[in-house]
Order: sequence, then structure tokens, then C-alpha cells
Amino acid sequence: MGGASAAYQVEGATKEDGKGKVLWDDYLEKQGRFSPDPAADFYHRYDEDLALSEKYGVQAIRVSIAWSRIFPDGTTDHLEKRGVDYYHKLFASCAKHNIIPFVTLHHFDTPEKLHEIGDWLSPIMLNSFVDYAKFCFKEFPEVKYWITINEPTSMAIQQHVSGTFPPGEKGRVDHAFQAEHNQNVAHARIVNAYKEMNLGGEIGVVHALQTVYPYSDSPEDKHAAALQDAFENRLYLDGTLAGKYDPETLALVKEILDANNQPMFKTTPEEMAALNKAAHQLDFVGVNNYFSKWIRAYNGESETVHNGTGAKGTSVSRLHGIGEEKKPDGIETTDWDWPIYPKGMHDILMRIHDQYPLCPAIYVTENGIGLKESLPEGADSNTIIDDPKRIDYLEKYFKAIAEAINDGANVKGYFMWSLQDQFSWTNGYSKRYGLFFVDFPTQKRYVKKSAFWFKKLSETHEIPEESIV
Repeated sequence: MGGASAAYQVEGATKEDGKGKVLWDDYLEKQGRFSPDPAADFYHRYDEDLALSEKYGVQAIRVSIAWSRIFPDGTTDHLEKRGVDYYHKLFASCAKHNIIPFVTLHHFDTPEKLHEIGDWLSPIMLNSFVDYAKFCFKEFPEVKYWITINEPTSMAIQQHVSGTFPPGEKGRVDHAFQAEHNQNVAHARIVNAYKEMNLGGEIGVVHALQTVYPYSDSPEDKHAAALQDAFENRLYLDGTLAGKYDPETLALVKEILDANNQPMFKTTPEEMAALNKAAHQLDFVGVNNYFSKWIRAYNGESETVHNGTGAKGTSVSRLHGIGEEKKPDGIETTDWDWPIYPKGMHDILMRIHDQYPLCPAIYVTENGIGLKESLPEGADSNTIIDDPKRIDYLEKYFKAIAEAINDGANVKGYFMWSLQDQFSWTNGYSKRYGLFFVDFPTQKRYVKKSAFWFKKLSETHEIPEESIV
């Protein structure tokens, strides 16, 4: 039972102790909507948050290393010792509080200088990423669980198709697929390097896997759903968990690219051999699942409207050559238009179990609900934040996970997103996920009722019917 976070979303201190810029810094400053500082000030308050974690049954924590905090420009030419020292202190605090760290090497925060030369499309970036990973493996032997990349699909698609991540490119499906393949290869090279170093730990990858269903039983909608799945899920699952791309996957990819008059991504025999070797050595896959998607056939131009403010009902996603998202009636959504559909969690876990037998274990590495929450008037140190919607969401999704385990899926752990309220990329600070409420102006922590619920589940391994305060 764990809580999840990411360096750029919790640490703050983006200009302290020699940290280099990442792709988000100038992008967010130019937008002027919100700042990543101070976030949850985890850079200074990590021990406080880990003490809270221990008290409320959090046995493990997902953190990420900020690449540019160790290597400010992304290359190993310039090492920032203060960054290295920080992570040693963080991991020592984890040990003090009996919390196991699962450490991600890349969580949406490419160093700016590598982003400027192409990010995941640049061979220099890929080589630098492998070098950085090898350094971390040697430097931090106290870490026994490593994650190569968090949600590579989010990076590739939002950087190059929807334009919601920097550099804000839109419609370049070919760039997205090439980035997807390149991420698979970088992941594989790092897994293979880690195994060659014989360090005795485990290594995996974390995918954002939103289960895709056809909007109707029509052949057209079923095919549109297959295209969407290949675009977001299947190429990654094939590449990292099977070590090869199924011919049907490649045919779907080619159909999408042909519809957009864009070329097929390039591979080499050496890259494919690396994918195959890594898939046979991978220890686990992490599943980030928050919602599902329903897709229907669509033949018009691409249109994406991102709901980044919680204005319910404003999301639009129509992709030329793929399909249109269309939620069936009667399915509840969050304020950010994310459908609440626990069956999707069950189905994606079973898909991995059934279709990717090389993968020995699964962790649910992110799951949770973002809510608009505020501090009650007159709050004091004893105030507990009431969050019944979160408890209801967690109860439903835990039941779906339990059903998947009963059906044979080897789910070894669960990490709630997020440990504490934090900076939420394109949503700023309005979307709160945490077990612990953060009053951002004062950085004071308040416990939510869901933390008591989580503690009970952690202690008993039985889903509580209600929070216990």
C-alpha cells in the first residue's frame, strides 16, 4: 500500500542548489497561469510527509529523481553534488520511517537543453538518459525498486498531437509514434543495463493505460476503438511487455499514419533485439488507471479541447484517422470529465495477465480522483478534511482490483495518486488528489478522512465500508 508523487509536482525549489531548467519552466512562465514553486515544498518537508505516511499506513512511496537536479544540463559532464546529497537524505528518511521507495527516473521532466534538441526524438537525449540511469543505479544502492519512464504515452501524445505538453506541437502523429518507439528502446536499454550490473533489485516501467471500449457494437466503432488502443496503449504494451510489435498492432499504426499522410516510424534490428531482451528480464509493469474511454468512428478534422480547469463537460477529443471520444449515458464523471468506471481497471489488469505472459508482476502505480477541495473556515491543527467522494472512488476501484486478483492477475501492490496535494501540470493547484491536504500558501498539512480509510485498509487488507476517524 503506497502513495505516489513526482519530483516536479512536489519538490518545488526549482531554482535551488544548482538545479537545471526542465522543459516546463519557461513554458509555464510564458503561460503565466501558475508556477511550480513551491508545489508541496517536498524538497524541504520530505521528512514531515514521510512521518505522516508512516502514521497512516503508507508502506511504500513512488518518488522520482529530478534528472536536472543531478545533471543540470542533462549530460553527465556536470554533476551537481547537492542534488545527489538530497536524494540520499530522502532515501535515508524513507528507511527511518519504514517506507520503501519506488524510484522513477523520468517523470515528465526532460532537462531543457535536451528538450531543445528534440527530447524523445533526439538520439543525444536517449543516450544521455541511459547514462543518467546508469549513474543512479551505481550511486543509490539503497534503492531496490526502479521505474524507467512514467507514462511515456502521455509524453508522446501530449507533446506532439494534442499540444498540451511542451513544445505544444499538434497533429504530428508520426512524431508521437516515433517518440513511442524511441521511449520503448530507451527503456529496454536501461533495463538491460540494470540487469547486467547485477544489483539485486527490481526494475519496471509505468504506463498510463486507459481502457478503450467501442461506443457501440457497430463494426466502425469497434475499429475506431482498436485504432485508439493502438495509438495510446498497444504499441507500448507490445514493445515493453512482449518485446516485439504484433503485426496487427503495426497495421493499425500504419492505418493511422496513412490517414494523416505521415510516414511510418523507423526501427533497427538492434533496437528490436534490445526490446526482446528487456521484455524477458522485466520485473514488473506499473499501471496508471484513472478512467476509461469510449470511441466511435469519426472522419473529420482533429480537434482537442483540454479541460484544465475543472469546467465539467468541456473536454473534446476527435482525432483524424482514429475516432472520437463519446461517453455513454449514465456514467459518472469527475469535474475534469474523467469517467468513473472501475470495470476498466479490472479489464486492463486482466488484459496484461492474459495477453502478456512474459510480465511476471503488476503494480497499480497510480489511481485516485482529483477534487476541488478547500480548507474549512476556522481550520486548526485538529481539522480533518472530509472527502467522501474520494473514499467512494477508492472503494469501487479496490473492489475491481480485488476481482482481478481473484481472476488470476498478479497484482503485488497499489499506489494512490497522490500522497499529498501537489502541483498538477496543466491543472495547476486546483485539482487535489492527496491523502493529505496541503494549504499551499502556508504549506501546512491537514489529514483527510480518506487517510484514515487508507490506514484501515493497509492494516487489515480488507476494504473498509466507511472511513474510521
